[in-house]
Amino acid sequence: MSTKREISWADFEKLDIRSGTIISVNDFEKARNPSYQLEIDFGDLGIRKSAAQITSFYNKEDLVGRQILAVVNFPKKQIANFFSECLVLGVYGEDSKDVTLLSPSLPVKNGLQVG
Repeated sequence: MSTKREISWADFEKLDIRSGTIISVNDFEKARNPSYQLEIDFGDLGIRKSAAQITSFYNKEDLVGRQILAVVNFPKKQIANFFSECLVLGVYGEDSKDVTLLSPSLPVKNGLQVG
């Protein structure tokens, strides 16, 4: 597997990656691929919504209360009738539909920045 082209440190600094806690999960029936609609608490940044294709490894009940990492400074993206306000980060498995969420190894305050 090859890597993507090299970026500068300034490029990386443009990303705003924060910790958050999933507070609600719903099935996203209008999505093309199996997905959930998430509401995530980012502390002082507020609650943001995200559409996530993470149904292979996670049930809705197991996701509520789970801390995750997400990019919070992308523009909103409309997916069917839903506006995704952040990008939850995960690692692709052998099949790109098998996503393992990235999360802090210890509990952290919501909204803390990754750097």
